[in-house]
Amino acid sequence: MTSFCNISLGLKRTQEKYPYKRAVVYPEGRDKNGRVLYSQMTFSQLEKESDQLAFGLARTGISRGTRTILMVTPGMEFFIIVFAMFKVGAVPVVVDPGMGIDRMLQCLKQGKPKAFIGIEKAHLLRTLKPSYFKSVKHWVTVGTRWFWGGDTMKNLMVETDDPYPRAETTRNETAAIVFTTGSTGPAKGVIYTHGNFEAQIRQIQEHFQVDGDEIDLPTFPLFAMFDPALGMTAVIPDMDPTKPALVDPTKIIEAVESHGVTNMFASPALLNRVGKYGKENHIKLPSLRRVVSAGAPVSPANIEQFSVMLSEHAQIHTPYGATEAVPVISIASNEILTETKALSEQGYGTCIGRPICDTRMEIIKISDDPITQLHSGLLAEDNEVGEITVKADLVTEHYFNNKEADLLAKIPDSDGRVWHRMGDLGWKDSKGRVWFCGRKSHRVTMQSETLYSEPVEAIFNNHEAVFRSALAGVGPRNNQIPVIFIEPQAPVRNKKDFILELKKMAKVNPLTERIDHIFIEKTFPVDIRHNSKIFREKLAVKAKKKLGL
Repeated sequence: MTSFCNISLGLKRTQEKYPYKRAVVYPEGRDKNGRVLYSQMTFSQLEKESDQLAFGLARTGISRGTRTILMVTPGMEFFIIVFAMFKVGAVPVVVDPGMGIDRMLQCLKQGKPKAFIGIEKAHLLRTLKPSYFKSVKHWVTVGTRWFWGGDTMKNLMVETDDPYPRAETTRNETAAIVFTTGSTGPAKGVIYTHGNFEAQIRQIQEHFQVDGDEIDLPTFPLFAMFDPALGMTAVIPDMDPTKPALVDPTKIIEAVESHGVTNMFASPALLNRVGKYGKENHIKLPSLRRVVSAGAPVSPANIEQFSVMLSEHAQIHTPYGATEAVPVISIASNEILTETKALSEQGYGTCIGRPICDTRMEIIKISDDPITQLHSGLLAEDNEVGEITVKADLVTEHYFNNKEADLLAKIPDSDGRVWHRMGDLGWKDSKGRVWFCGRKSHRVTMQSETLYSEPVEAIFNNHEAVFRSALAGVGPRNNQIPVIFIEPQAPVRNKKDFILELKKMAKVNPLTERIDHIFIEKTFPVDIRHNSKIFREKLAVKAKKKLGL
């Protein structure tokens, strides 16, 4: 018997349970006294308006299976469009605009879209670069349509109170294609099925114990999509989502206080910026029950700083995952600050916790080659650093039109299921906790030993004048020269003495004694999505020039 599964049913269930609860709250500006003005929509209104748009999308030819570029800013329209698309069975193709226009266009072309829904600026881009959109047959403008033709979202809204007869999609049917940022290689289109999304929502709900009275502040727009299915009000923050490291802390704090926000997602960069301001100004945020921070390793110092603003019962969770599988492992601040923090500072790596809910995890021996089947001979020894590999209902099984990526990242097993290779290195301790040691591609392989980014960088990060550090390798595999880059807390007056001090510190630790080259950088190149992942590949190119190689 066919099992039907459509992610839009999550909104329907929430609407039936909390019809008049606010679904989305969006800042629209300020009044004459500087107070924020908000637009808002209840779950009943979101269900009705997404039904109305679903009728219009179907009539214009955007229907089940239609791959559709979605380039809409966070807000009311985003939620209406996404759930209308799920209802008709269309497939949103989501690309992070912050990755740069050229890379974004390549991703959009790779997605082979048949439709395009976007704001005016997005349509202007496609008229200037028409060669990337040759496959598109249907155009919808969110806002004012200018000279480019097609439909507008407003004109597609069908005035009716009838519910849309949602597509009877199956568990294994494609629900969306979400592109990775490509922070450690080419961006890849990740195929999310309706079953993946359903399992993701179930895992988030179960692990974080989300209640029906909760209010969320999702500072990463894509995560806001889960709020309606979780029954949470989504308060859209007043910020540029592509620049979380430059967020105005007062606007984030204002949103939390104005709405009694109970749940907040923050990248490590945003957590640091808001936490620093909050600590300096003695801010307290008692409404917050939990803060979720992900996107890159979160330092214990960052967690400790932000925790000052929270009540004693609130915790900061640092779930681990990737675009292809999230969340799969997690740990909370009480365990980090009382136990793992001291070990991380000694170079054990960053403790990311234990597998959550139905997630299965194995550490396999490090290899850059494809693996065709998972077997016991591939498993790493206890306490041995290897590649983190996971299996769960929420784990995506394929990339879009990318067999090479499937071969390198996916491992079929004897049960017909697929394990995902995270591309991250780590080891498991006697308590079942996983310690993250860095990206597989960031390991530095010398003739006699291998260095891993997280343990090595932790030693340098202990210096009071160091904001963060980055390990890079120069030269061919198995014969690399390790170098360390330092981003200081403040401008350094005497770089020569500072480097000499760091070298002395490095020489007395077995993890860092082989590092002879230290370079100072004003700021590190980081990813757009979270402003937290360091582009060590770019630093390695700089190091090669500095060493004259």
